[in-house]
Amino acid sequence: MLDNRRKLLKGLLGATAVLSAALMIPKIAFAKWSKAFDAETTESAMTGMFNSTKTTASDKIYLKVPEIAENGAVVPVNVKTDIENVKSISIVGFKNPQPLACSFTIPEGTDSDVSIRIRLFETMDVQAIVETHDGKLFSVQKEVKVTIGGCGG
Repeated sequence: MLDNRRKLLKGLLGATAVLSAALMIPKIAFAKWSKAFDAETTESAMTGMFNSTKTTASDKIYLKVPEIAENGAVVPVNVKTDIENVKSISIVGFKNPQPLACSFTIPEGTDSDVSIRIRLFETMDVQAIVETHDGKLFSVQKEVKVTIGGCGG
């Protein structure tokens, strides 16, 4: 009987250790959190992310967003590009309280094609920014009309 209690206690201690480690993972994952995601303007988000606000318009970036989003809380966005040597793809919603919606690091040798659902506060331009390994920034943007705001508006 005493042996069973010890086994149970060891099992509980082991489970507690595993759970504690699992709870620490978000802290590790967010260790490289960019302050750009907390920025309240598009310019400060871009400066925080890329150290620049200058982009070159490109017809090699394909931004697929709905013209009209019935619900701003779940707006589908797809970005694909034929640009070579892509380092990252980021998506910005200009009028959102925090404009930088997401940023994807693109591993070398993979297709530069990302899809996500983002929130849009109101009708605004959505911009896709493609960063290359040599530091160049390319972009394309489209307006999305939002009928019901997705950020509490």
